[in-house]
Amino acid sequence: MSFLRTISNDSLIIHPPGFYIIGFETFPYITIYIIFLVFVYVFTLVLNISLIYIIARDHCLHTSKFLAVLNLAVIDIILNTSTIPSMIKTFLFKDNFIPFNLCLLQMFVYYSAAPLESYALAVLAYERLIAICFPLRYNSINTLRNMSCIVCLTWFVALGTTAYAIGIMTRLSFCNSVKVFSYFCDYAPVFRLACNDYTLQWSLASTSSMVNLMGPLTFILLSYFSILVTVFRMKSVSSRMKALTTCIEHLVLVAVFYIPLFSIFFIGLFVGSIDPDQRVLSLSLASCLPPCINPIVYSLKTKEIKTRALALLHRMKTSP
Repeated sequence: MSFLRTISNDSLIIHPPGFYIIGFETFPYITIYIIFLVFVYVFTLVLNISLIYIIARDHCLHTSKFLAVLNLAVIDIILNTSTIPSMIKTFLFKDNFIPFNLCLLQMFVYYSAAPLESYALAVLAYERLIAICFPLRYNSINTLRNMSCIVCLTWFVALGTTAYAIGIMTRLSFCNSVKVFSYFCDYAPVFRLACNDYTLQWSLASTSSMVNLMGPLTFILLSYFSILVTVFRMKSVSSRMKALTTCIEHLVLVAVFYIPLFSIFFIGLFVGSIDPDQRVLSLSLASCLPPCINPIVYSLKTKEIKTRALALLHRMKTSP
């Protein structure tokens, strides 16, 4: 294999033509698992595109709440598109080579969408916080313009930090192994292959992972603490139940996204070493399933979406 060499700051930087993805080396049911992910991806596309279509088509849903829901649906599509098609190519069609620049592109898309998923859940928590704690000021505080600014800010932060993280990957030299043990061209498994110092990349990856996960989660927990305080101050039991019921779908989304990630982390921390294939399997499931489950939760639990989805299906059946 020939390596590309460039001179940067009087030092030789060696970039390989690409990398080989070698996850699931001993997993016996990889074909079945990838076929399962094909169905997950199809459902992700169909459900999220349908959700986007319903929200975009119905002017009654052009509100701050459903802008946040639409934002999550777009991110879900991007997140699964960044990994599942390449997993099909790698593990189903046995073509595990990925060119260097395409590897960086995949990193950029995935590590932009992953924190955006976390931020989107925090934005939805903010929407519930304003709706329950400040109901009389909801329309003045949580306007469509304000929500648009918040959503744009999350995209700016995620894309900006990820662009910098991917940019500094080009400073690394890869003069030895080019085998990446993961289910895609993952950031940490790739920079660990470098033959020069990757302290900066490691520090950035560790810090951004904590900030992008714990920051939004902390905001979500504080939001629900404030919501609970407000709810238990309500005199009517029916008012309490009504307020809490509106939070169910969001809490389910938060649980689906965070519980698998923290389970993997704590198992590794307290149990010790995890079988590499089990770790890759758990991480890929934790990444691929939430984008498929999110639109189902909102379709079933959100009255406005459910009503319009059923009306759309009815029109499709009755149309000639």
